[in-house]
Amino acid sequence: MNFNNEAMIKRDRLRYTKNKLSANLTLLAIILNALYFVSIYKSDVGSFYYNYLIGISVVYNLLFMLIAFLASEGVKTYKVGYSFALIGIGAGQIIRIFILPMNASKTSLSLGGEDTMVMESGQFIYVCVCLIASAALCIIAGIVNIAKARALAEHQAEIDNKAKGS
Repeated sequence: MNFNNEAMIKRDRLRYTKNKLSANLTLLAIILNALYFVSIYKSDVGSFYYNYLIGISVVYNLLFMLIAFLASEGVKTYKVGYSFALIGIGAGQIIRIFILPMNASKTSLSLGGEDTMVMESGQFIYVCVCLIASAALCIIAGIVNIAKARALAEHQAEIDNKAKGS
């Protein structure tokens, strides 16, 4: 079998298989997001987390997980629109670093007469790694799906052209 036939067979298989790579990367991004919010929400330093920002964060986490799960199902069937949703929510994960975690890592409260950091550097690094990894996985999943969907569309066009020509 020459390379050309192997490449054609590989592209033809896309018609009959699901895009499990993009779907699984997205599910892993959801797990990392869950690790992030568990770390944030279990923190109870004074009254820092008792404000509207934590409410917005909870709603965003729910939306992130909903959109990501929906996108993980959509990319299984090579739908490109879900790729852009994944890239968008991946960018949103990066932006989140500069809102709640950054603010908490720079804030200290006076508790019991001594200053206490709202978020220690270890926790800050942990939540940043979770968000960055989640973002990277979403973006990679989106890019992989775009590439596979494009290859499938080109292959389908070739098949259609051959069918018309014969």
